[in-house]
This record gives sequence, C-alpha cells and structure tokens, in this order.
Amino acid sequence: MKDKNKLKTALRLKKAKRIKSRMRGTAEKPRLVVFRSLKHIYAQLVDDVSGRTLVSSSTTEKDAGGKNLSGGKVELSKSVGKKLAEEANKQKISKAVFDRNGYLYHGRVKAVAEGARENGLKI
Repeated sequence: MKDKNKLKTALRLKKAKRIKSRMRGTAEKPRLVVFRSLKHIYAQLVDDVSGRTLVSSSTTEKDAGGKNLSGGKVELSKSVGKKLAEEANKQKISKAVFDRNGYLYHGRVKAVAEGARENGLKI
C-alpha cells in the first residue's frame, strides 16, 4: 500500500512541476498555490519574481471557522479561499494565476478557487 501512495505522490509532484514551469506569479498577478493534506488545506499567493509569499490562509488558523461550518472539508476550503481573497484585497491584489499543484480541479481544490472568486479575486 505504501508503494501505491508513493507513486501517486510522485505523479502529482511531476504534474505540479510541469504546470509550474509554464506559469509565473508576479507582484501584480501572483500565483495562488493550493496544498491539500488529509486534514487541512493551505492556500497562498506567491510572487515568483521576488520569491516570497504575499498572503496565506489555511484551515489550521484559529479564525478559519472550522466549528461553525456543517459542510465538512469542502465548506472549510471555500472559507479558506474567501479569507485569502479578503487578505489579498487589503494588499490591493485583484488578479491571480491559479496553481492547483498537480491536484484535480475538483472538490476542495475547486472550493478554494470558488471562494476566492466570490470575494473578488479574479482567477
């Protein structure tokens, strides 16, 4: 079973590397990167030119709203996207390039993107 999980991770990382080679985030239009673990989801806006993270949000933060949502991980992911977009608006970031990091655009990854779009971030 471990070999199957290692293979899946290796294939995802290979896809992520291929995707990242074609896209670059700038200060005006950063890259929105999503990382998904079994329990949590993390999203951040990255400026690849200067090599720094501009804004980040995740379900591990205290104000993620985990206890109040009844929809499970997908609803939590949507709230992470909304929170990320709010923080980006404070820093006057209105556009971003979506980097799904090798994951399928489905479920929690899609929910982060939709949450960010709902709060005004253009992806």
